[in-house]
Amino acid sequence: MTNNKLDLTNENCSVYDVMNIIGGKWKIDIIYHLGENTLRFGELKKSLLPITQQMLSKQLKELEKDNIIKRKVYSQIPPKVEYSLTEIGKSLDPVIQSILKWSSYYSDHLEGKVQSR
Repeated sequence: MTNNKLDLTNENCSVYDVMNIIGGKWKIDIIYHLGENTLRFGELKKSLLPITQQMLSKQLKELEKDNIIKRKVYSQIPPKVEYSLTEIGKSLDPVIQSILKWSSYYSDHLEGKVQSR
């Protein structure tokens, strides 16, 4: 790939490119929480403790740039901003659910190994 812009509609998008989109430390958690509700910045931050404000802002900007989330700004005082999943972001739900299922399986597997020692 010669440029940094990812083509999310390309059926041949590599796993490497996908991991660049959703592979940040907090991105899966952000997508998961936004899959349940539209949230404001502070609500997301509380859901993701101990994430820093700077890290959350960075991850949200990256997800917005990649068209996974959308940011809606209300022109009012004080300013109000809400985050939600785009249609592309919503399409990640089966992926997130698979990761949750696998993590439960993996956790059970580790507990079984620890108990058998």
